[in-house]
Amino acid sequence: MKRVMLKLSGEALAGDKKTGFDDETILGVARQVKELVDDGIQVGVVIGGGNFWRGRSSDSIDRPKADQIGMLATIMNCIYVSEIFRSIGMMTNILTPFECGSFTKLFSKDRANKYFEKNMVVFFAGGTGHPYFSTDTGVVLRAIEVNADVILLAKAVDAVYDDDPRVNPNAHRYDEVSIDEVIARNLQVVDMTASILARDNKMPMWVFGLNEDNSIVNAVKGEFKGTKVTV
Repeated sequence: MKRVMLKLSGEALAGDKKTGFDDETILGVARQVKELVDDGIQVGVVIGGGNFWRGRSSDSIDRPKADQIGMLATIMNCIYVSEIFRSIGMMTNILTPFECGSFTKLFSKDRANKYFEKNMVVFFAGGTGHPYFSTDTGVVLRAIEVNADVILLAKAVDAVYDDDPRVNPNAHRYDEVSIDEVIARNLQVVDMTASILARDNKMPMWVFGLNEDNSIVNAVKGEFKGTKVTV
């Protein structure tokens, strides 16, 4: 692989605290990403905002405003994680679909490619910049735009199941599943908008557990243990 897009959940980065950041978890991710970058693999990163805010779960304010708060949560996450990456010797840059003063740079494909060519880890923050679209849709969109080889979905569960394995011990685990089946059975690998976008643009997704030892490196280097969503 030459270029991968890594999707991290905000909740996973919070560890057992559920909110905020767990530095040990983030350092573990950073060390794995650095190993990939040192081997010449270009890495883009999208981070959810669930460790701070989930717009769709708020009933007390207008949905577009709630989603805007969620976009800002993803930017905070990317700034923090970016600095952890820098602390162990990586170069990074953060792109957003709207101006954030001097905090980030405005996204364009040309700018992202320029950063990748300089061996930078590129963080894509702020989602799509529009309400009603999740970071699932954001990561698929950016992966397509920058011609990533695959989306790596580092989740709290270790694979795709037909039910929640934490509730149903008999849930069926998939080693490989087509995006058509994901959509037909609503397996919720990513949300439906993102699933259809991935299908229509033939963007594969690999799902695995973030908390497994060296799971990001193993996924890229051929020791993958999760689920491959094929197109």
